[in-house]
Amino acid sequence: VMSSSSSSALEMEIFQYIDAHQSDFIKDLKEWVAVESDSVQPHLRKEVMRMVALAADRLAALGATVNSVNLGSHQLPDGQVLPLPSVILGELGKEPQNPTVCFYGHVDVQPAKKEDGWNTDPYTLTEIDGVHLFIRNLYGRGATDNKGPVLAWINAVETFRALKLAMPVNFKFVIEGMEEAGSLGLEKLFEEENQNFFSDVDYIVISDNLWLSNKKPALTYGSRGNACFFVECGSKDLHSGTFGGIIHEPLLDLIALLDSLVDSTGRIQIPGIYDSVAALTEEEKKLYESIEFDLEEHRNNCGVKKFLYGTKEEILLHLWRYPSLSIHGIEGAFHEPGIKTVIPAKVIGKFSIRQVPHMNLSVVKKQVVEHLEGVFSKRNSPNKLKVSMPLGAKPWLADVNGLLYKAARRAIKTVFGEDPDFIRDGSTIPVARMFQTVTQKSVMMLPIGGADDGEHSQNEKISRQNYIEGTKLFAAFFLEISKLH
Repeated sequence: VMSSSSSSALEMEIFQYIDAHQSDFIKDLKEWVAVESDSVQPHLRKEVMRMVALAADRLAALGATVNSVNLGSHQLPDGQVLPLPSVILGELGKEPQNPTVCFYGHVDVQPAKKEDGWNTDPYTLTEIDGVHLFIRNLYGRGATDNKGPVLAWINAVETFRALKLAMPVNFKFVIEGMEEAGSLGLEKLFEEENQNFFSDVDYIVISDNLWLSNKKPALTYGSRGNACFFVECGSKDLHSGTFGGIIHEPLLDLIALLDSLVDSTGRIQIPGIYDSVAALTEEEKKLYESIEFDLEEHRNNCGVKKFLYGTKEEILLHLWRYPSLSIHGIEGAFHEPGIKTVIPAKVIGKFSIRQVPHMNLSVVKKQVVEHLEGVFSKRNSPNKLKVSMPLGAKPWLADVNGLLYKAARRAIKTVFGEDPDFIRDGSTIPVARMFQTVTQKSVMMLPIGGADDGEHSQNEKISRQNYIEGTKLFAAFFLEISKLH
């Protein structure tokens, strides 16, 4: 074990190297952003394959052993068959005394076109001064989600090599090109490789999300699951002049059903739905008090006049650790401009419930079905009711007191000079849960992007500072986890 003075001298040497090579790191990111690796649009699939090959070459240049696993092909709804991009499994270092850290990232991106409202070409990384003069932003699709963080990790590893330093940990890499299109084939690969590639992995790190604020670093320790529901009522299309007033209209049934789900304060009205929500502990409550969260800034970001709750704590609790129900739409109803005096025959309401620990998907489904059948039976309607749950993803929760989070917290303190916010994510991060369920290893989400990076939207960016300091953070983390392990 190193003394603290020799370890801080080592950190200084590493950080100076990273600072001195900023422009190289930005050039790398520019090259990666230039590849239109959009996994959603079929005509760009070959660009995704090219991007995955570039990433594989980059790992090989580090000295890593690279295995590109072919996942075959998939069929689109229109019948078109497309090849799936390979998944990269890379490894570097096999020192038995070192911990093995596996990093997950993706190199595919969301669709982007200049005419969608971008100020710059989305596939040309462009550096522009931020609102504050000391912040420079790097704009481009994939800058923060997820090419920037993947490169920051690779550059951190590269720094040890360039300085001829002993690697403090053994590295494994899982890099895919289908994350934005649902990570097809990934879970099956994890299951197949669980006894091989993942058998000697100690820790798994994902850097594919954002801080809660623009300035204060964060560590993410949980995300909500998601259960999607379809509720269908129906018979056949009828004329409202001939039948209006003498029949049970399916759309009226459906609106009554949807209206019964949530009250005006946002509370879900399905009996028993809150029964298995984990109780809030004092320790967890304390985590919320120190979090930096600007209500006004958040309100402006989403363009609403007021929230359902008035305090920071209540808002974060309802965003992260309580379930929510959202209604998304009605299929089969007339929705074009103008009026069409038809009584729609079959309508399908679509809603979803973001679930949290320790809610059980099959129990949630049963509660939803029973509630809707109860409301429907009181209407004495002859229409048919059908409730289905086409999609269910489970929530994920990590132990913030584990070694992984301790090491990351120390690394953040070293690089940024302050303790991170411990945050959850209100959305669903299937890959974190997938890793935890299949491998049973410790999983951590270690974001480096700021809250205003605009992942998935126009003018996506990562600030130059977050990209470079994020690289230092990863390097410092390698040293910390090797000390603790």
